[in-house]
Amino acid sequence: MPDSARWDGVRIDGDGFVLRRWCAGDLDALLRHADDPMIVRGLSDRFPHPYTRADGEAFLAGRVVDLDAPVLAIEIDGEACGSIGVRHAAGGERAQSAEPGYWLGRAHWNRGLMRRVAAVYVPWVMQALSLTRLQATVLDTNPASARVLAVNGFVEEGRLRQAIRKPDGLHDLRVFGLLR
Repeated sequence: MPDSARWDGVRIDGDGFVLRRWCAGDLDALLRHADDPMIVRGLSDRFPHPYTRADGEAFLAGRVVDLDAPVLAIEIDGEACGSIGVRHAAGGERAQSAEPGYWLGRAHWNRGLMRRVAAVYVPWVMQALSLTRLQATVLDTNPASARVLAVNGFVEEGRLRQAIRKPDGLHDLRVFGLLR
């Protein structure tokens, strides 16, 4: 069975949200939530701003991130308004670990939603992929993301100094790890 088929029926109900596969019908909601300069400040350059219809179509077609991996939409009140997933090297010496990434539309910030999403997704994905380690990096200007990780058991393991260039200059990356 192809990896994408493995996640087709995934639906995880959480407290105030649902995690599920992205679908073509999510395009308008994706554009509404992703085209926000506040979202992109803490994310990698793979997440553009402005976020155009072409960007959304490319994402939903799997040309930006591998949607054959367990990359799930965060649905709130019937609308996809964020995403959570992992980058996982399925073979080789790092097959037991993956890197999580997530974002949430600004309309849903400051309500503890991302913490609850991670609390449900992290153990599920570790079990589903037989992972023993998740390792996340967080931009030094994104303390909210660092709190999401810390509340969910991740330990800050170090700092990559001046590792990322953003429009306002060089920034550190904080490194967080979680072991099963």
